[in-house]
Amino acid sequence: MKQVVIVGAGPTGAALALLLVKRQITVTLIEAAKDFHRVFRGEGLMPSGLDALQQMGLSPLLANIPHRSLTGWEFILGNQQLFRVEEPLGAKQPCTLVSQPPLLEAMIAEAQMHQEFELIQGTPVKDVLWKNDRAIGVKLADGREILAGLVIGADGRNSIIRQRANLELVKQPKNIDVLWFKLPAHPRFVADNVFCSIVNGNHVFSVFHGAEAGKLHLAWVLSADDKTDWKHRDWAETFASLSPAWLADHFRSCANQIESPMRLSVVVGRCPDWHKPGVLLLGDAAHPMSPVRAQGINLAFRDVIVAANHLVPLLQAKANDETVDLVLSQIQAEREPEIIRAQFLQMKEAAQGELIRKNGLLRSLVIRFAPLFRQPLQYSWVRRQSELRQGVTQVKLVV
Repeated sequence: MKQVVIVGAGPTGAALALLLVKRQITVTLIEAAKDFHRVFRGEGLMPSGLDALQQMGLSPLLANIPHRSLTGWEFILGNQQLFRVEEPLGAKQPCTLVSQPPLLEAMIAEAQMHQEFELIQGTPVKDVLWKNDRAIGVKLADGREILAGLVIGADGRNSIIRQRANLELVKQPKNIDVLWFKLPAHPRFVADNVFCSIVNGNHVFSVFHGAEAGKLHLAWVLSADDKTDWKHRDWAETFASLSPAWLADHFRSCANQIESPMRLSVVVGRCPDWHKPGVLLLGDAAHPMSPVRAQGINLAFRDVIVAANHLVPLLQAKANDETVDLVLSQIQAEREPEIIRAQFLQMKEAAQGELIRKNGLLRSLVIRFAPLFRQPLQYSWVRRQSELRQGVTQVKLVV
């Protein structure tokens, strides 16, 4: 029997497994997918996420992984620049885009160097095993039963561990629907890796160069009042009609190279309880985040550090089940204030964009008087970013 079973080999599960096995704690990591190359994986590491990577000793992995630092954030309203802010916005490091699949592969490869580590890949978990109302392991789709002293659900916003443990997820009232496109990168984005947000009419989308060489990413926000058949839309012309001339020409010139979009219906919420006896949820399993300012992976790494701080001393000492269960609530209590604050700030950011999108009079006034509004709007935006970029609470790895 292993000390810990971790379900889900995304950033949360892979990082926690690596931290534990490096400290001689036996771990079985289970991943339903056969590989890590999902169509969509978040790439944005804020300074808080980069700091967490450094504390975990994983920063050197980036040297051999596709990654690109952002140079700035630009906001375009009605085909004219409203303002631009340069990275790193007062932080020690700029926001950095990292290709997540090779990062996960690198973490798993390092974990596999330790005899305490076992990876089961390509077989999903079907259920949690219980004894006397305490989780004692998991049952796989192929019928195998994996026993462990602690089950950690790191299996994302649709967590099977959360469902089988009957842990409630309280969802925010509005889901965020986004269409995600990839297309060849414009040379300007290759030379100047700016995150560009465009509002034109009642449409909002963002464009940036991802970690993958030569690939432009475009995130189109699907509004509830947009009844267009997005599957049969002329997207190149749509993007071009809403963009400055230099970018419009690019969309038209590579119209046949724009990949079919992936629709992301993003559920956002938080579990009132992240745990039951023998079970702990972390990352998106406990608190699925909005895509605003790329908080998911950053908060996941910070969850891992706090969980490790509490669990490692007990697991190394082979503490009894009751003692381990007592610290699960402490992990939630330490992490919850930052999660609540981050989700609140994400909602505020989304509300700002929605206000501009819906209010035509406000848009026209801002465009008309842009020279007057530019400085206060820029100041307000920068001030709001600090906690989303650098974290709300202090998180330090001490084990």
